[in-house]
Amino acid sequence: MSGKATKKKSTITQLADCGIAQLSPTALGLMADFFKVLSEVSRLQIVCSLKSGSKNVTEIIEVTGLGQANVSKHLKVLSQAGVVSRRQEGVSVYYQIANPFIFELCELVCDALSIQIELQNRQFEELGAIRQTR
Repeated sequence: MSGKATKKKSTITQLADCGIAQLSPTALGLMADFFKVLSEVSRLQIVCSLKSGSKNVTEIIEVTGLGQANVSKHLKVLSQAGVVSRRQEGVSVYYQIANPFIFELCELVCDALSIQIELQNRQFEELGAIRQTR
């Protein structure tokens, strides 16, 4: 078997081993939509503000520095996606993280980005060293 054919077969094997590959296009669409919800800086700020516990809109505004209309809009999106839940206490509504796995997911992404940045820094250093030897 040629190197190209072996590489293609290896990639196909890797895809088959990936649990995501077993999902239907509809399920993959739901997953993509979930990640879209988290792809907004303001929503990530709101999620981070809720790590220490439930907060009402006023408290979220104080922590994030975002405007009231902006916070309310993003809380609605986060709530519809099941990232946050809400509970009424008298006249106040408090928001909390619906499933703490969201913080594990964020940590995984941060760790992966840190590794990627470290590798890029090493490559830049190597390029700088090559450039200095000229």
